[in-house]
Amino acid sequence: MEPYIYKICPADLWEKAASKGVFKGAGIDLTDGYIHFSTADQVAETADLHFSGLDDLMLVKVKTDALDIKWEASRGGQLFPHLYADLAMDHVVQVIPMPLDEDGLHLFPQEITPRREK
Repeated sequence: MEPYIYKICPADLWEKAASKGVFKGAGIDLTDGYIHFSTADQVAETADLHFSGLDDLMLVKVKTDALDIKWEASRGGQLFPHLYADLAMDHVVQVIPMPLDEDGLHLFPQEITPRREK
């Protein structure tokens, strides 16, 4: 199991959740009945596929040790982490802004290696 997983979230939605102490999910999460996460190796592709060109996003780093994460096949058969519960803020390690570079691609912290060519 990965020690950390990541959630991409609009900044305004995240701020509201943080003020309440719990994140219940974004639109797709609420529709599907679980919170979608990505690993460090998956999150750049998730950003490119589902958040391309969008600004004002936050990358939420979550520790998994006390969460009941389900690893389920999704994009290309990869196993993705899903949480079938609300996310309490005490599991959040870091919240990182996701600015766009001059090419309109999201910038990531050093631990995330985007797999794309410019």
